[in-house]
Amino acid sequence: MSDKYVIVSAPSGSGKTTIIHALIAKGLPLAFSVSATSRQPRINEINGEDYYFLSLKEFKNKIANNEFVEYEEVYPGVYYGTLKNELEKIKSEGKVPIFDVDVKGGMRLKNIFCDNALSLFIKPPSIEDLEKRLRNRNTEDEEILKKRLKRANYELSMEPHFDYVIINDDLNRAIEEAYKIIKDFLDKN
Repeated sequence: MSDKYVIVSAPSGSGKTTIIHALIAKGLPLAFSVSATSRQPRINEINGEDYYFLSLKEFKNKIANNEFVEYEEVYPGVYYGTLKNELEKIKSEGKVPIFDVDVKGGMRLKNIFCDNALSLFIKPPSIEDLEKRLRNRNTEDEEILKKRLKRANYELSMEPHFDYVIINDDLNRAIEEAYKIIKDFLDKN
């Protein structure tokens, strides 16, 4: 099991983070892989728990030092990435990393880890529903919200590149579906 990875991707607001935390709470041997980002923290986000918040300069230095498994400039000047030392820490604990990443990062991780990785795409029931969820979060201004929705249309077109697509129209059902898929994957030799 130590060479396995679980990748969860979705447009922002689809519920992937909520699903991931529920899966960990249900006792699967998973550990949340904390991504690094150069964006500013949102209210209630904790450095080292939600993300490793780095300045743009710090992020670029880590790129130059080859400290990332993968990284992506998701928006101009806003980077996200998976640190190599984060995966080493999780593996040393005997856990399977579960990634909460954007679609490009998810596809990149799947290409890196190949058959050792399971990739799930969490899909909102509709783009309108996604917009409602993002607005209800109340964490972004209108300009950022429009960027996220524009990007979501692109991300939704990438769902065929993932092993499984889970429609999150009922959170409990989506969690149970993800649990079964991941458990089956982890149980395989």
